[in-house]
Formats: sequence, structure tokens, C-alpha cells
Amino acid sequence: MSHLWAGLRLRDVLDVAIVAFVLYRVLLVFRGTVAIQMLAGLGLLMGARLAARQADLRSLSFVLENFWAFWVLALIVLFQPELRRALAQAGRNPLLQRVTGQAGAARRQLLDEVVRAVDVLAIKRIGALIAVERQVGLRAYAELGVPMEAVVSAELLGSVFQPGSPLHDGAALIQGDRITAAGCFLPLSRNLGLSRTFGTRHRAAVGLSEETDAAVVVVSEETGVVSLAVDGVIERGLDAERLRDRLTVLLNATEAPSRGRSLLAGVRRLTARSKA
Repeated sequence: MSHLWAGLRLRDVLDVAIVAFVLYRVLLVFRGTVAIQMLAGLGLLMGARLAARQADLRSLSFVLENFWAFWVLALIVLFQPELRRALAQAGRNPLLQRVTGQAGAARRQLLDEVVRAVDVLAIKRIGALIAVERQVGLRAYAELGVPMEAVVSAELLGSVFQPGSPLHDGAALIQGDRITAAGCFLPLSRNLGLSRTFGTRHRAAVGLSEETDAAVVVVSEETGVVSLAVDGVIERGLDAERLRDRLTVLLNATEAPSRGRSLLAGVRRLTARSKA
């Protein structure tokens, strides 16, 4: 046994660790899907192949061995959805996105969706509370809400805060490029200097910004005014352009301000109000 350890090299340990990590990630992707049942079926075929060879069942061995000659193609066909999901998750890795220059573009797209949703909610005077994670994690608050793990989109955020929705009164939390939870309860600020006109949403936004570095967007249900709470300070009366510019700076999604976008947002707002 000692001679095996004597021949063990650092690269061998690294090799085994990498293989173990890859297998672990594959199992995480397959967990909770029909792929687990498929893996069990493939394991049964492997066992049948070994048993047929031991029992000298030549016909069965021939069939099973020819099947395994095409096992790579079989795996690709059987596990196509899981493989696509695994590759997509690998492509969303923050380090890889920084290397390829996609991190900024993804962040700007996320901000566009958030700002578009807030603009529509403000026009319709639908109350909303959206917290965007920065450096300090929001996992503890996400655990108090309803898990979502959904791609950020203006349509989804709009549906979450519809008055008839059971998630309407809580907060939606955005971590990375996902809406991880909705209907979350946030700590209320105890700052006595806040205006008495602030309701629960605004006090919750300020409270979260006091405990974390999150950027918290609030839409007033009574007035449709958009506010942004950061570091215990709340800014009120933000239009779509100013909100986008503030979030761009806070989330390091560098982009030059666009007057064209704000003009278009203003036209959409006036059109919606005239229809109302």
C-alpha cells in the first residue's frame, strides 16, 4: 500500500479533484430531473452487459456491446436538455463573463428590464419594492419569501406586483441575473428622521439599505413616484433616465446615458396617461 502513496503525484491529486468536481456539478444539474431515472437505466444496462458476459450469453452480449459502441451519441440524445442547461450555467459564470466582456452587457440588459418594469408600474400607480443585490448577500432575506429563480424580465416583475397577486405586498430580490425570490419581508427602518408620509414599502426599502449595500427601488402605490434607497438614504422623484443612470453607477454597468431612451420613455408615459 505504501508504494501506491509513494508514486502519487500532485498532478494526480489535482486530476482526481477536477474529475470529482465535474461529476458533482453534473449530479447537481441532473438532480430533481428525469435524467436521474435515465442514469439509473443506463446503470442497469451496464450491469446487464457484465452479467451477460459472465454467463456467456453471446447474443445478449453482442447486442449490449454494440449499444455501448454508440454510447456517446446516446448520452447526447438522452440528456440534451440537461447538457444545454449545464452549458448555459457555465456560460453565466461571472469570471468567464468578465473575460469575454459579457458581464457589462448582461448587467445593462438586467437594468433595462428593471427600469422598464418600474416605468410601467409607476404609470399605473402599482406599488412595488425591488431590491438588487450588490456586494452584501441577500440570501437571508430571500429565504423569507417565495423562491423563483427566474430570469429578470419587465413582464415578470410587472406580474409579481399586480394588485391581485399574493406576492404584491412583499419585495422582489434580484441576485446576479435572477429574480431569486418574491414576497419577501424586509426590515423596517427605525430612523425617526424619515418623513411621516413614508409608508411601509419606503421604510422597508430604507431599512434594507441600512443593513446591506443593496439598491432598493420603490414605486409608490398612491402617487406613482419612483424612489431609490441606498446606504440608508432615499432619493425620490426619479424618472426612467435618472433611475437607469443611478443603477448603472451603483452596479458598475458602465454605459453612457442615453437621452433618446428617456425621450422614448417620456412619450410612452404621456401616451399611457392620455389613454387612461
